[in-house]
Amino acid sequence: MSAVVICLFGATGYGRSAQGVAGAGRALAGELGAELRAVVLGPMEEGELSALSGVADRIVHADQAELGDYQPDLALAAAEQLCKVSEPTAVLLANDVYSQEVTPRLAHRLGGSSMADVTEISTADGMIRVQRTAYGGKAISVYELKKSPAVISTRARSMAPAEPTGRTAEVEKASVELPEPKVRIVERTAEQSEGVKLEDADVIVSGGRGLGGPEPFEDLRVLAEVMKGQQAASRAACDAGWVPPNWQVGQTGKKVAPELYLAIAISGASQHLLGMGDSKVIAAINTDADAPIFKHCSFGIAEDFKKVVPLLTEKLRGLIQP
Repeated sequence: MSAVVICLFGATGYGRSAQGVAGAGRALAGELGAELRAVVLGPMEEGELSALSGVADRIVHADQAELGDYQPDLALAAAEQLCKVSEPTAVLLANDVYSQEVTPRLAHRLGGSSMADVTEISTADGMIRVQRTAYGGKAISVYELKKSPAVISTRARSMAPAEPTGRTAEVEKASVELPEPKVRIVERTAEQSEGVKLEDADVIVSGGRGLGGPEPFEDLRVLAEVMKGQQAASRAACDAGWVPPNWQVGQTGKKVAPELYLAIAISGASQHLLGMGDSKVIAAINTDADAPIFKHCSFGIAEDFKKVVPLLTEKLRGLIQP
């Protein structure tokens, strides 16, 4: 039987992004009449592994300690060995940094084709087709991946999580040969953040250059807390040093797809739209009624954020249960 493989890293866990990959894999396997196999690299928490076993048909887990500390060459070698055994039609990965680095190199090793930042996967005449945005989010491109396997990294939150199959897949332990890496990461700096990762957030409150400085982000923080969301920013606000760089959403920042994206004092340049255009609902507050952001949002208020944000915060505080 042919197989669709989802490749996950124990270090990043089975969060919302990985669940979306599993959902995309489950749907693609159904279209192809294939088995969904999960390859897990590195130690993973037992609860997350159990959740994955309710979605995949088969799980192969290489839990060697060396794979817990992500090193690109080691991860690539392990992924190559475990994927080759399955002879997959497609290999799907998430949107984390590890997957972004491994995807094109893994496709080369497997003799296949690759595509990153994919928002939709389908089949046509036995070929795998993928969609992704182009021209700063102004268009959608469709690609047919002719060389098998198709190795694909998906955009965070663009894929719906898989429904449990009602069965529990057995977890097969695997051991892989790990080479002496040619390149090794010797130092890491952890991002200081609270709550869920920006890519996994259901609600995002984002501020831009129009806020005029770092102080208004405190008001946005209160609003985000009331909405049980996370804060983000445009590149201009990050470059100005008003907020941390890891808040940046856009072409050169993070790509997000929350249930609600509230853009405050953000004009809506194409580079920013590329990072948040897949949000389910977009709302905006901007003094400029002709700002491009209003062409892309479901709800908009053309007014000074200083008048709107406090009122919105108080109104929502009374509506949203703690």
